[in-house]
Amino acid sequence: MFQPADPRLRASSTRKSMRTSALGQTGLQVPAVGFGGGPFGGFYGAFDEAEGIAAIHLAIEQGMNLIDTSPYYGGGRSEEVIGKGLAGGWRDRAILATKCGRIAKDRFDFSAAAIKASCETSLRLLGTDHVDILQAHDIEFEQDLDRVFDETFKALEDLKRQGKCRFIGMTGYPIGLLIRAIETCALDVVISYCHATLLDRTMLDRLEPVARRRGTGIINASPMSMGILTMAGPPEWHPAPQSVKDACRRAAAVCARHGADLSDLALQFPLSKTEIATTLVGVKDRAEVERNLAAARKPLNEALLAEVMAELHDVQGVCWPSGQWAAEG
Repeated sequence: MFQPADPRLRASSTRKSMRTSALGQTGLQVPAVGFGGGPFGGFYGAFDEAEGIAAIHLAIEQGMNLIDTSPYYGGGRSEEVIGKGLAGGWRDRAILATKCGRIAKDRFDFSAAAIKASCETSLRLLGTDHVDILQAHDIEFEQDLDRVFDETFKALEDLKRQGKCRFIGMTGYPIGLLIRAIETCALDVVISYCHATLLDRTMLDRLEPVARRRGTGIINASPMSMGILTMAGPPEWHPAPQSVKDACRRAAAVCARHGADLSDLALQFPLSKTEIATTLVGVKDRAEVERNLAAARKPLNEALLAEVMAELHDVQGVCWPSGQWAAEG
């Protein structure tokens, strides 16, 4: 039976070194690899709650202490599991981030009332009186973006003033939209996903310079591009066009010939970019924590990278529509 670890154990006795970086002007020092709570919402199949809690403890002990979740992940299930994992003193050792505004696959509510109610529910599930980062989730799905930049943003500011969160931000897939958000609102942090990968450098080329000028921290997510940059290939629901899926399948075959794993290379790529403070990777058990930590500690294989990039050359920067935004991002 799983026995919870004691959070009083000195981290220095077990922690391997992990690079940390400043997250914009927040004052937070975040680990190169962060703990993504999406798998606790069941997006990638079933998981064991006790094993998930053990994974949270192991990750924190190893310095992987940025933990990101959302009410959208399993309708609050991810927040509930993470709340259990952070009980008994573990919360004090974590940088905890959650989101608001996205309720389900096709349900969104970015009104001030909904944002504030969502925050209260998240705090209850997470077992804490505040989160470190609170972000409006997938804002490209709101038809009236001016509302997000006014009413939603003001609600986030109110929650920050009340001490419910320390820092605020917005998340989304389209890079152009996040640039607009940064230039319109005084955001502490933004998250985008699938844009600092073997397939797409848009976060590095377009978003990072703007965020740096504004003092906004960037959190990178989904370095495996929602599972497409793995040996197993993408889940059935993946929105990438078939040309991208085919190219990634060829890239996986290159890795297989060399006895390598495409997902390891996919994680090592953004970790090699010092402009990116942290990269979130979805985790559901201790084995995945260990695997991601091991990949993070290995140097990037430049020769293998060159072969893989040759297979992906023709689909570089290919995006897909998301919400109200077209594929050009």
